[in-house]
Amino acid sequence: MAFDLSQYQINTKEIYRNCSTPELYEIALRLEKGTAISDVGALLVYSGTKTGRSPKDKRIVKAAPSAENIDWGDINIELDEHTFMINRERAIDYLNSRERVFVVDAFAGWDSNYRLKIRVICTRAYHALFMQNMLIMPTAKELADFGEPDYTIFNGGSFPANRYTSQMTSTTSVDLSLEHKEIVILGTEYAGEMKKGVFSVMNYLMPLQDVLPMHCSANVGEAGDVSILFGLSGTGKTTLSADPKRKLIGDDEHCWTENGVFNIEGGCYAKAIDLSPENEPDIYNAIRFGTILENVVYDKATRAVDYSNISITQNTRASYPIHFIDNIQKPCVAGTPKNIIFLTCDAFGVLPPVSRLTPEQASYHFISGYTAKVAGTEMGVKEPQATFSACFGAAFMMWHPNKYAELLSDKIKSSGAKAWLVNTGWTGGPYGEGSRIKLRYTRAIIDAIHNGSFDQVEMQLEPRFGLQVPQACPGVPSEVLNPRSTWADKEAYDQTMDKLVELFQNNFHQFQSLVNPEIIAAGPAMVTA
Repeated sequence: MAFDLSQYQINTKEIYRNCSTPELYEIALRLEKGTAISDVGALLVYSGTKTGRSPKDKRIVKAAPSAENIDWGDINIELDEHTFMINRERAIDYLNSRERVFVVDAFAGWDSNYRLKIRVICTRAYHALFMQNMLIMPTAKELADFGEPDYTIFNGGSFPANRYTSQMTSTTSVDLSLEHKEIVILGTEYAGEMKKGVFSVMNYLMPLQDVLPMHCSANVGEAGDVSILFGLSGTGKTTLSADPKRKLIGDDEHCWTENGVFNIEGGCYAKAIDLSPENEPDIYNAIRFGTILENVVYDKATRAVDYSNISITQNTRASYPIHFIDNIQKPCVAGTPKNIIFLTCDAFGVLPPVSRLTPEQASYHFISGYTAKVAGTEMGVKEPQATFSACFGAAFMMWHPNKYAELLSDKIKSSGAKAWLVNTGWTGGPYGEGSRIKLRYTRAIIDAIHNGSFDQVEMQLEPRFGLQVPQACPGVPSEVLNPRSTWADKEAYDQTMDKLVELFQNNFHQFQSLVNPEIIAAGPAMVTA
């Protein structure tokens, strides 16, 4: 029986719902420009002019009752309902102009107590396969009983927003209405907008149920001990969560309930830049028939992919179902976290490779979301650049960061979980002078966290951040654990540390008025003579 979308005033003749992967391949290859098959069977696709998210074009409808809860500003930009309806109408008109549309009915959230039914309506087979990879696909019975979705995405893809419509700043618009329970996408074919739209919804809804949504990876040991790893791009989150001794729960989006952790997604959306079997064997081996490779460059004759070629974009991606990874926890649900690990790549070279945090310090570093990137290619930029992203995912956080920080602190205290700050960056000096902390040292540190090796070792107080620094770790030279001792110029270390403290303090000013005093007090301070 043909599937009906007339409730949305969509009357397109051909409607493809929850198609098989081969069928989506056939349609994409036949009808979608720039689509091909790689030498290992992955679907090679091109997302058009937009090869990444458009955060400045994301809008949220300001309406009761959600308006009172959202942290409005440069990230959560408000939109009036009338403009939302104009854009919705524009997307539906475009969908009606197509010969065919695709429908994906699937779930967000492995825990049935919190999962959402998501419906995606789109015009590209590539987009349908992407969301079938990223969401949790229903069984035949679940699909038959699916009913009405909780949230619907109208993906107008390449059809532009009207720049002269009120509140539009470009031809791209990604609009969310929590009251209508709908997302409208115009003027971008970048598939990640759909994935992160769903994550934004979960980031709003879950705190209403005292559940903490997290932009993190998670894994579980043989004893059932769960670790969650937070970290911005370049900190090693994906590499360190893919641990042969532990099962992967998920690589990007999770929730922490009173019963444990669940993955929001049914798949992974991994960066493909410089991908190799040596450095990322799990991801490399997951690229096969059913995987989407987005915006990569490949040999036209052999269809072999050149992962080092970034002439289209640095943001090359691979999307695949999580079961393409061998060592996974499925269903992707596990118990209460035992360890919370904040990863930072400190290119200033002053933070310890590992330190223990109090619950209040964990909340402070969670709100800060710090890493430091190496000097870029711009003329005159010769030193590391500090990067802060609240909750390690500011672009998707709907409430004030303190809401998430309070939830994290409460869950750490009630569960007895331990919080750690792990620096995967530089030692012996900043970038350009020191050296990157060896990956085998970081792996040894993560192993020591998991097996409890730090419980019995001496801790030394780092004076500015108030960090408890372990003085011994199997497989790591003791001098590496104390970064000041690795610097030849101790005065330069102190000055650089003071600079980092100041950067933290300046960044935190924007949150201070709404943050609990004990969290503010847990931040770094200058050492007075």
